[in-house]
Amino acid sequence: MIKYFLVLVFALQIIASPARAAWHEASSEHFVIYADQKASTIRLFAERLETFHAAMAFRLGRAPESPSPSNRITVFVVSSKSNVRKLADVKGKYTAGIYLPNAGNIVTIVPKLRTGGSKFALSPETILRHEYAHHFLYNITSRVFPRWFSEGFAEFYASGKFERDGTIVLGGDAAHRAYELAASRKVPIELLLDTNAYRKNRTGGYDQFYGRSWLLYHYLTLGKERPGEMETFQNLLAKGSSELEASKQAFGDLQQLDSDLDRYARNKRITVIAIPPDRLKTGPVSIRRLSEAGAEIMPIIMESRTGVDEEEAKEIVVDARRIAAQYPDNAAVLEALAEAEFDAGYDAEAIAAADRSLALDPKRVRAQIQKIYAYARRAENADDQVQAWKDVRKQIVAANRIETNHPIPLIQYFRSYRSTGSRPPQIAIDGLHRALQLAPFDQGLRMTVAAQ
Repeated sequence: MIKYFLVLVFALQIIASPARAAWHEASSEHFVIYADQKASTIRLFAERLETFHAAMAFRLGRAPESPSPSNRITVFVVSSKSNVRKLADVKGKYTAGIYLPNAGNIVTIVPKLRTGGSKFALSPETILRHEYAHHFLYNITSRVFPRWFSEGFAEFYASGKFERDGTIVLGGDAAHRAYELAASRKVPIELLLDTNAYRKNRTGGYDQFYGRSWLLYHYLTLGKERPGEMETFQNLLAKGSSELEASKQAFGDLQQLDSDLDRYARNKRITVIAIPPDRLKTGPVSIRRLSEAGAEIMPIIMESRTGVDEEEAKEIVVDARRIAAQYPDNAAVLEALAEAEFDAGYDAEAIAAADRSLALDPKRVRAQIQKIYAYARRAENADDQVQAWKDVRKQIVAANRIETNHPIPLIQYFRSYRSTGSRPPQIAIDGLHRALQLAPFDQGLRMTVAAQ
């Protein structure tokens, strides 16, 4: 479908090209990774991401509910940072990775995975960890934190290091921020601590916001000089204090805090947390090589799942139809065609493609989701509104049977009543709340629940 999403940019149109034979999928409990790279490469990254998840769960003492298959993070690996920006239609030249947190369609886009390289470089693995740290935090708390806290938290965990014996070390130096902290424009402490003030007063050019946020989070979390201040700060926020007022009450003189941060940055040694491998329990990672059809349709899938406008949709559906004509008996290709048809505004064609996909593979839940969207859009202008929305609900029930904990059918069931102006029954309201439990990172869904 055409998505409207919140884009969280990690400070830094895919170019369709003939598909190569190296596309692989790595599937694990929390991630699905698609990359035009060696199987061994994406297996390693999937395993390390799962270990990273286990380390965060151990350190924080809690873990999110295991996601249903369609609510895992899908990682699309593209060839370069510029293609990250093209695929997500983001113009910021410093964007190196993108996180799109939508219920039932959580997507992260990163450049080509690699091993080795300078420790001062912003690696794709670091980007993935940063974005997943955001996702992890959204899943374990409903509280809203200042931007510096959110980014400092993500940088703190993204900087984790793997030892040869399997130990993971958290809280090490964020070497990829070294140049930023040494050469970029410093962010005044009042702006660093106040999200809205920073946004209003930020000028062009790159600054130390991410590096300084990491430094402050590390200092207040593992530094020895200000015990209890972070907890006090969070409690003040929870009681309704503004970000700046909570900072002044918890941290005292802000200029002194700024000076203390400068001094902390010069320390040659910092406290870290080492978690041994016997505390890091992870599940298996499965790898499969995509078929020729799967590799051919992958650019279409990536475009559709990261969002298209009306003009782009009209162009993409032409390519999707061409590929579907080449592979008329491939369920994945037909599922992608269904989404492309819906995005382009062709409801009947979307339903037909989805039906063909489901006939080949009845478990294709994304195909069934496209049927929900298409039936709902047709129902909006139907003569017999009662029957039309009953038909929509039949599609919703069918999707729910395929994947009980998929949030989209729960959301759409609630909306099927709101769309007709009728009061949703309690089961629909309960389903909406369950959807938010499954996808607490989706801000649009959170607003819907708040309105209800």
